[in-house]
This record gives sequence, C-alpha cells and structure tokens, in this order.
Amino acid sequence: MALKSFRGNLERMFDKNLSDLVRGIRNNKENEAKYIAQCIEEIKQELRQENLSVKATAVAKLTYLQMLGYDMNWAGFNIIEVMSSSKFIYKRIGYLASSQCFNSDTELLMLTTNMIRKDLNSQNQYDAGLALSALSCFISPDLARDLANDIMTLLTSTKPYLRKKAVLMMYKVFLRFPEALRPAFPRLKEKLEDPDAGVQSAAVNVVCELARKNPKNYLSLAPIFFKLMTTSTNNWMLIKIIKLFGALTPLEPRLGKKLIEPLTNLIHSTSAMSLLYECINTVIAVLISISSGMPNHSASIQLCVQKLRILIEDSDQNLKYLGLLAMSKILKSHPKSVQSHKDLVLQCLDDKDESIRLRALDLLYGMVSKKTLMEIVKKLMIHMDKAEGTSYRDELLTKIVDICSQNNYQFITNFQWYISVLVDLTKMEGTQYGSLVATQMLDVAIRVQAIRNFAVQQMALLLENASLLTQPGSKMVDVLYAAAWICGEFANELVDPVSTLDAMLTGRGNTLPGHIQAVYVQNILKVFSILLSKASSKLTVKKHCDKVIDGLKQYICSADLEVQERASSATHLVITICDDIVTNDVEISLMAAEVNMLFVGELNPVAPKAQRKVQIPEGLDLDIWINNPPSSSSSSSEDGEEKKISFEADISLQGKQKEGRSNFICNDEDLHKVNEARKLEQAMNPHYLKSEHLTTDIPVAAIDLPIPLSIPGLSGSKKFDRHKKDERKNKRKRNKHKNNTSSSETDNIVIEVNRGKGEMPEGALDSDGKESLQSDDQHDPHKALDINLDEPLREEEKLPLPEHRFPLFTNSKLSNKKDMAEDDLEDFSVNNHKSKKNKKKLNKEDKVKKHKQSSSKRKKNKKTTADELVRFKDGYEEALGISTPSKETVCLSSQIKVTRLAYNKILALDYYLRPYNSDSNQILICLQCRNFCESTIRELEANISHSSDINIVNESGEIQHFIKLCCILNAGETKDNDLIIQVNDVTTCHKLRGTVSYIQQTTNGTCQEKLDFCITVGVTAFLSKSMPLGDSFTDLLSSGNLIHCSSISLKPIIPRDFNQILNLVSTQCHLRIIDQLDSAASLFSQSTSGNRICLLMKSKSSHISVEARSDSESLMASLLDEIMINFAT
Repeated sequence: MALKSFRGNLERMFDKNLSDLVRGIRNNKENEAKYIAQCIEEIKQELRQENLSVKATAVAKLTYLQMLGYDMNWAGFNIIEVMSSSKFIYKRIGYLASSQCFNSDTELLMLTTNMIRKDLNSQNQYDAGLALSALSCFISPDLARDLANDIMTLLTSTKPYLRKKAVLMMYKVFLRFPEALRPAFPRLKEKLEDPDAGVQSAAVNVVCELARKNPKNYLSLAPIFFKLMTTSTNNWMLIKIIKLFGALTPLEPRLGKKLIEPLTNLIHSTSAMSLLYECINTVIAVLISISSGMPNHSASIQLCVQKLRILIEDSDQNLKYLGLLAMSKILKSHPKSVQSHKDLVLQCLDDKDESIRLRALDLLYGMVSKKTLMEIVKKLMIHMDKAEGTSYRDELLTKIVDICSQNNYQFITNFQWYISVLVDLTKMEGTQYGSLVATQMLDVAIRVQAIRNFAVQQMALLLENASLLTQPGSKMVDVLYAAAWICGEFANELVDPVSTLDAMLTGRGNTLPGHIQAVYVQNILKVFSILLSKASSKLTVKKHCDKVIDGLKQYICSADLEVQERASSATHLVITICDDIVTNDVEISLMAAEVNMLFVGELNPVAPKAQRKVQIPEGLDLDIWINNPPSSSSSSSEDGEEKKISFEADISLQGKQKEGRSNFICNDEDLHKVNEARKLEQAMNPHYLKSEHLTTDIPVAAIDLPIPLSIPGLSGSKKFDRHKKDERKNKRKRNKHKNNTSSSETDNIVIEVNRGKGEMPEGALDSDGKESLQSDDQHDPHKALDINLDEPLREEEKLPLPEHRFPLFTNSKLSNKKDMAEDDLEDFSVNNHKSKKNKKKLNKEDKVKKHKQSSSKRKKNKKTTADELVRFKDGYEEALGISTPSKETVCLSSQIKVTRLAYNKILALDYYLRPYNSDSNQILICLQCRNFCESTIRELEANISHSSDINIVNESGEIQHFIKLCCILNAGETKDNDLIIQVNDVTTCHKLRGTVSYIQQTTNGTCQEKLDFCITVGVTAFLSKSMPLGDSFTDLLSSGNLIHCSSISLKPIIPRDFNQILNLVSTQCHLRIIDQLDSAASLFSQSTSGNRICLLMKSKSSHISVEARSDSESLMASLLDEIMINFAT
C-alpha cells in the first residue's frame, strides 16, 4: 500500500500543474491554439484517473482555460466530484469551477442539493462560506426552494462570518424563490440590529435592494433605519439608508419632515463627496414630496444649491457630472434657485468632456425665461460655431430648437429674432437636422400670423439663393421644402413674386430630392395664381404662362413619379388657363378668381397624434380583401394569355409615355441646351478627366453670378443683438414719461400666437400622451417580490422542512391500510394540503413508536433502539453527499383545472383560466389545441361570436372577433394560445361561443373543417381570497352592508368527508377559510369589482348546508349555482 502511494506521488511530480499550464501558454504564443488543444487532451486523461488530487489539479487548469474563453461544460460531473471532496483545498477548487461554469439553467444542479446542504451544515465555517459564495453564482429556483431553510438557519449562527454571508445570500434566494421572503423577513429584520457591523451592513444592503423596486412594503422599517442613520458612522451604510429614505418619502410625506434636520446636519458636517451627493438627492426628494405642507424650505434649497456648486466647480469630472445631474432635479421644482447659477452652467459648455456639456445643455433648457432666452441662444450659437464633431453640433442645434419652441414658444417675445436664428442655423455646416429647422419654420409661420410677412421675405431670399443650400457639404436642403411652402401658401405677402417664381422655375430644381420637387411644383401654381390676379393684360398673362410651362419641363423629366404627375397636371392646367384667356377671351379677373379657389382655406396646426386618432368609418373592414386573390386552380393557358396581354399593355403604355415626353424634350434646341450644360458641368468638375490639360480652358470668366459670402437682405440674429444694445442706451436717455415711443424696428409688439395643441380628427380625444403601454419588465424578478410583509404568516406560507423517509414494514397491516387510505384521499382531492400534512406526521409517529415497541420486546435495551435509528439515518445520507434534491413541496391550491372544450377525431380543444389583472374585469384563458390524427393541421383560426357582455380583447383592450391560433400543428402535437377575455359584469356567469376553423392536409389533398365551442366563465374566476387591510370578518358581518342572503343544500351521491368538501370549495372557488370549528366553517371572498361575499358551511346528517351573505345579489346567486353544479354530485 505504501509502495502504491509512493508511486502515485512520484508520477504526480512530473504532471503539469496550473503554473506549468500558464507558463506553457506564454511560451507558445505562435501556436497557442494547438498547445491549448493538447493540454485539454491531457486534462481529459487526468480526469479519468481515480486520484482526487489529480482531478482537482485538472479542474483548476480547466478553470483557467475557461477564463480564456474555452468551454468547460463537458466536465460538469468531474467538477461536482471535486466539490464533494472532504478536503477544503480540493473543495475550494471545485466550488470555484462551479461558480464559473454552472448557471441557474444547468441540469446537473439537481445532483448538488444534498451536497451543498451538507456543506452549509458543516462545523467548519469556511466550508459553509465557500458553499454560500459559489451558490450565489448558480442558484436555481429548485435549489432556492430546497436550501432556503438551511440558509435561514445560518442567520442565527454564532459566527458573524456566516451570518453576513447568509444575509447576502438570502437576496439571491428571494429572487429565485419569492415565497421565502415572508417567512425569512422577521429574521432579516433582526439582523438590522446585529451587534456585528458587517452583518448589519449586509442586512441594510439586502433590504435596500429589495425596497428599490417595491418601497411601500418596507415603510414599517423606517424607525429602525432612522435610528441607524442618526447613530452610524459608516458612510457606506449611510448612503444606502439615505437612498432608501429617498424612495420611502414620496409614500409617506410625514417622514420627510423628520428627515430634513438630520440630513441638513450631514450636509454641513460630512467631507465625503459621495455621502454629500446622496444627502442632497434625498433632500430634494423630501422637499418635492412635502412642498405643500412645508412652505419655509428655501434655506434647505439654497444650501443644496451651494453645495452642488462646489461639486460642479470641482476638478473631478465625475463630481462635476453628478452636481449637474442633481441640479437638474432641483430645477424641476425650484427653477428660480438654479437660474442664478446660469453663468456656471454656461461655463460647463466649454468643458472637454462631452457628457458634461450635454448635461449642461439639459440644464439650460429649464433655466430659460423671457429675459434670458436671447442671451442663452446667443451663447449656444457661439458654441455651435466652435464645436468640433457633428454629433455635438447636432445636439446643440436640437437643444436651441427645443429651448425656443418649448410650450409652443412660451418664452419668445420677438419672432423676427427666432426666424433669424433659424436662418442662421441653415448656414451651419455638418448638421443632420435640416428637417427639424424646416419644421420649425413651417410651424412658426402657421401659428404666428403677424410674422408671416417677415418670414415670407426671408424664405424668398433662401429660394433665390438655393445654390448655397444644395452644395455637396450642406445638409440643410430640407429648408427649401419649408421655404417653397411658405412662399406659396402666403404668396400674397411676397414683395416680388416674379423673382420667387423664377427662383423655383429656373434653378436646378431637378437635382433636389423628390419630396422637395413636389412641393416646388405645387407652390409654383400658388405664386402663379397671385401673378394672374395682378395681371392687367393678355400679353402679361401669356408671358407668365409661357414661363411656367417652360419651367415645369424639368420637373416632368424628374425620376420621382409623384413629381412627374404633379408637373404634368400643372402644365396642362396652365395651358388651359392660357387658352381660355388668350384665345377664348375669358376675363382675367374671372379666371384668376377660379384659380384662387383651388387654394382657398386657412391651414391650422395639426396635433402630433392626429393621424393615429383618425377613426375608421362605419362599414369599412380593414381585414377583408379589396380584390379577392386569384384561385390556385386556374389553368396555365389562362396565365399565359394574361401575361401576354399585360406585356402588350406595358409596351403600349411605354410607347404612349415616350410620345407624351417627346413634346417637351425631344426637340433639337432642348437637346443642345442639355448637352451644353453637361459639357460645362464636366469642365467645372476637377475629378473629371479632360481631353486637354490646359488651364486656359477652365471658364473662370464665364461665371456671371459669383456666390456671395452673404446674402443681401437676409436677416441674422446678430442684428437683433445690436438693436438690443441700442435700446439699452435709449432707455437711459429717455425721460420718466412713458409716452415716448421708440423708432426701433424691433420693438417688442404684442403678437398673437396660436399655442393650441393642434387640430384632431372629428370625434377623437386627446390622450395627453397617457397611452396605455405594456410594461417592458414582464420578466423582472422584483415584480414577484411585491409582497405585503405586515400580514401575519399563514400556515401554508411556512417553508418546507426536509423529512426523513423511514422504511415501511411489510408485517404492519395497519400501516398498509393507512397508506391505502392516504392514496384514496389523494385520488379524491389533491388540494387538502393541511390535513394531509397532519396525517403524515401522525403516521410517522405511529411507525417510529411501533418499531420501538417491537425492538424493545426483542432486546429490552436502549442501545438496540439507538442502533436502529442510526441505521435509518445511514439509509438517508449517501457517501459523497451527491443525490437528487429533496421532494418538491407542491402548492396544491395552485394546480390548474383543465376543461375539455370541444373535440372530434382530428382535433381536441382544452382550456383553463388564469388570473390576468387582479383589479380588472379581464382574465387569461389558455386554449390548448391537440392534433389527434396522423396528418398535419394548418391555419387554425377562431371566429368569436359578437356579444355585448363578454369578448376577447388584445393587450390594448381592442375587441377581436377573428384570431389566428397557430399556423401548423403536426401529428400528435399540442400548442397553447393565450387569449384575454374581458367581461362587462364580474358578478354574473358568462358564456363565450365561437368556431375554430382549420385545414387538414392529407395525402388526397386538403379539406377545411370547423369545430364549435362554448367557454363558460364563472364568477369564481374573478374572486380573490385576500381580505382588505383593517377589515375583520366579524365587523363585516355586523356592518349591515351584506344585505342579500341565500342558502343551498349539497347532497353528494358519493359520501365525502366535510373537510374534503370544505377544502375543495375553498380551492376551486377561491374562498378563504376564516374559521373552522368541528363541522362548521366560515369563508370569505372578494370580487375584482369590490363586492364581498361571506359563506357559512355546516355539516348535517344527510347534507351540507351553505348559507351566503353578500352586497351583490347577482354575485351571490351565481356563486351558489357554481357550488351546486360542481359539488352536489
């Protein structure tokens, strides 16, 4: 034996350990993958050996390789084997590997339950600590359920090391097994006052994390945390507690008044910036919540703002960012306190950190007033000129627009200035928000009637100088869309409509995007109508008509079909007008009036959600086919004829199009102009290869109109800055009399602005943005932890304890009979949890008692009895501690009752009901479709009959009569479909009828079948066992609110025990057992509509009487009918 051990140790001297592996990887950089593959093969050989030390070394090397990205899931069994070692040095390697390799979905975790339990109960505290640390990385719902009691036991350990780890581990248990929160909460609450500071900090951390998502459940802990906050010197724990108070204060405003003084003292005394920031954050939350009840809080606000100014002025970028973030919170409730620090916020715009600049921009949005608007926008424009990078420049542009347009231009007093700012923004290079500037120009022109004249003149100048906006580097071409629309819609404000018309006709309009060309064409007609009304002679009309017809030719050749259609229609319209006036001698004024009628009507602002609010007209079904699709059985000859006809039609259509276009572009003069323009463009293009490389060929002198550096007449925001300075000088020279008038053009005039939300479709209501949206956190584990912790713990909520399995004695007839009785009871009802648990305990006590009596008769000494009990224990525990988890404790009251809905030889429909919203009239139905035949079923669709009382709705609450269940259902396959049922009255029983249609795919073809069904939704689906807080059963009965009463008698054909019937009624009808005495019991339930019902069940010699009292007669009658139907037979 010694020789064998020596041989093993000698062989291991030449094995590669972890250090050799790391050294070898570093020495084989060129062939790293090949070397690691070789090492993995060696590791696999080592894992096959029986020596646990070799296996542990191999697992350690695998752990390192897993950090490099290599998979080690294949070694799961070996990792568990190393974890089960009795030596701590090996156990540590195994648990480290498991924490990296395993996750909550690993199937091998079922083998680790008892092994981890054994380590948790170990006398060595480091074994238990190791198990807790690793378990937190891969705990699953099953492990959390099975080990919750063992971890809770460690909360009362005498060793602070284990108590601290157990407290932290409980948070992971709560996330995976929320049912453990209520039983464990009293012990967790005790740890808040633990004498050890580490345990106390851990408990504070866990409670704060739990309260982060559900703070209302932890209001009862406020006194304990207030005591900790005023006595603790641990800054980290103070930060956690103060964060918790920030979440609790909005729920209990009285708490905020007590927090102001200690928080203010902390702000004055602390030197820790992190604690200072959290104190300020909580003070802000407190002052917001108690602003109505505590008017004298300006001193606290000023203190917070002064401290935040210190943070913002700090050189640390993180503190500066946090200071700006907290300042933005104060700005929402106390803007005047922050506006005095405008200079500091503007300085942050020069910071090198972009995140700080963006945060400062957000602050400026709320600091704007009528007096400071122009100054702030001027600063932002200067920063925009200096800004580097398009993203920050775009952010500045959007922020300028947001600041000026907030609350429908609330702070703008001079709209000429704002139009000038928008014009200045069009000159900025590299911005991607031309459409945003265009939208603002349109909105201002529509809303502010007094500014239209100025806006039209500025837009006309932009159209005449459109080449500046169509340069290759410019992104502001969308501004031309707004300019053309404004000049056309308000053409009567144009000073020189002829120049504007020439700008839209003779420019390079065909190079613009299609949507801008379309607006050009439409507004050319509007400007033409103004010129037509001003024309005094036929010669003038003929001149204008010819100009428009010639100018529209370039748009007829556009690649955009919309532009082609508009230009063609406009051309024919102008030709008709010209012929009527010139040839048919129609009066110019009469024709001008008819043309102007095309554009009559004032355009008002449109609400942002107007399109979504358009109601569907009656009789319009958006789901039916407009044209029925062609049948698949049509012959190929018919298809060939159709293709031939369509092909000939396409040829004829193309020919007509070519003929139509030839009237405009196929003459020699136009072709010559196009060729000359093309040659000139090629000659001006430096990237185009010319045939001759002479600089004299470059036609520099041929440019008649050089691009000016500035557009004459175009306004700018700098002009208004100069006027503002002049006004300040004039104010100083003015006399005290207020009769003097200023000659300045930019004096502020009271301008009427349409600040409405905009027009909505007829019959639509504005929802103010409060649309029903589904929560994105459907799978958030914190939602299941929203539990009332103040209620006393019920019997069924206690955590299950692991139980020993004693062997059954074959010679005990009594025990066999009891087992058979228990089986019968389980067959009758799977819901009688409490009585079954009590009977199990009695059976176990009887078995142990009988065994002790028999053993004492045989040997008459205590030693034999002790040996027998030890033998039972040995049969329960296994050698390595590896076994399947303890038996799952099933909550019998939550088992689902599946009901057969309809069936035939092909398809079966089953359903069961589940709660959807506890406080609504909706319930979830799971419809199971099962294919019985050997062929495939496809296109399963449900057609629901119309009913005013019960319907199927979608998540938005819209009624659905036609529902697609599943596309394909293979042979023997079952698929579930979740549907939402909504009823108008939850106090009566409803029936939902419908038909399921499907197509069966067989070898002979397809056949369509139907299956009718009827779903019964009783009142029990909307009942809840919860008793309202503050109410008692006795007070409810004596209040006199339950004015309706009735009774029934249950006479079961099969004799049943009263307790069995009671538990069945309680479980299936969602009734809460309030009290039970011998053969009588009182029950309670409440509907989602708030109606309450109380029952009294009494067992009599021949029947069971059920008496009911309720505040709703329909609810009471419907419930008694359901009880009679389900339990009378």
